[in-house]
Amino acid sequence: MDTIVLSDAEFDYASERPLAEAIKAGFPSPAEDYMRDAIDFNRDMIRNPETTFYGRVSGDSMVDAGIGDGDIAVIDRSLLAHDGDIVVAYVNNEFTIKILDLSHRADGYVELRPANPRYVPIRIHNTDNFEVWGVVVYTIRQWRH
Repeated sequence: MDTIVLSDAEFDYASERPLAEAIKAGFPSPAEDYMRDAIDFNRDMIRNPETTFYGRVSGDSMVDAGIGDGDIAVIDRSLLAHDGDIVVAYVNNEFTIKILDLSHRADGYVELRPANPRYVPIRIHNTDNFEVWGVVVYTIRQWRH
């Protein structure tokens, strides 16, 4: 099972960075080679500072959802998890990051689905020690290692 290491988010509201107006995935235009606004990761990514945590992902069970080993998940504990959300769950004394599947509740279980075909879903029954610890609202990936 993939793991996630959690830590308190440290908020520095003076951490603004330049933001490009629009980044096109096609051929770049030289005329658009300027910055217009600023982005502040704490202001723009975190709605609830008191209940938001960062977690470093370890493992590859979520690669098809764009979450890889070493990525940082921004997790909000104040949000109610919905079917299909990517969540950090506490299952039988371990944290994991998976897709919440509530479609089997009538059958007496829920599933935590990986986003990698090499892994099987985790079936959660009422006898399991289980809690949705938080909802993943963003991920941060380092592209150059």
